[in-house]
Amino acid sequence: MAEKIADYKYKTPITIRFSDIDNVGHVNNAIYLTYFEEARFNYWREIIKWDLRESGIIVGRTEVNYLKQITLEDEIYCYLRTTRIGNSSFDMMHLLVKATPNGEEICTTCKTVCVSYDYSAKKSVPIPEKERQMMIDFDEPRLILNTN
Repeated sequence: MAEKIADYKYKTPITIRFSDIDNVGHVNNAIYLTYFEEARFNYWREIIKWDLRESGIIVGRTEVNYLKQITLEDEIYCYLRTTRIGNSSFDMMHLLVKATPNGEEICTTCKTVCVSYDYSAKKSVPIPEKERQMMIDFDEPRLILNTN
């Protein structure tokens, strides 16, 4: 399924650092994971109000599709939404876009499987009910699968 920016409510700016650029002049592919991590953290803190000291989150899997290169001069943003909610895991979809004179262009898409995690017990745990409901309410039930 092709991703549509219109399906995303959450958008956060991403700052490209000089150290993100590789020797051929574009953002190194490994740096994208940091951009997506930054966007997820902002979403959890600003929108979901997830108390990460109370219940942690770990990444279980990440899939990245690189579509267009990003350079130091580009102005970029990350759109983010929850696309599936299970018992202890949930999927997040990311769109990394760059601003152009003709609007925003999708440069990269990423799907991340996140797991609600108890660091002291070293095991996955059910997603806290408050945070589950916040994701559903913000990202709209019609766009989220398996909300248990």
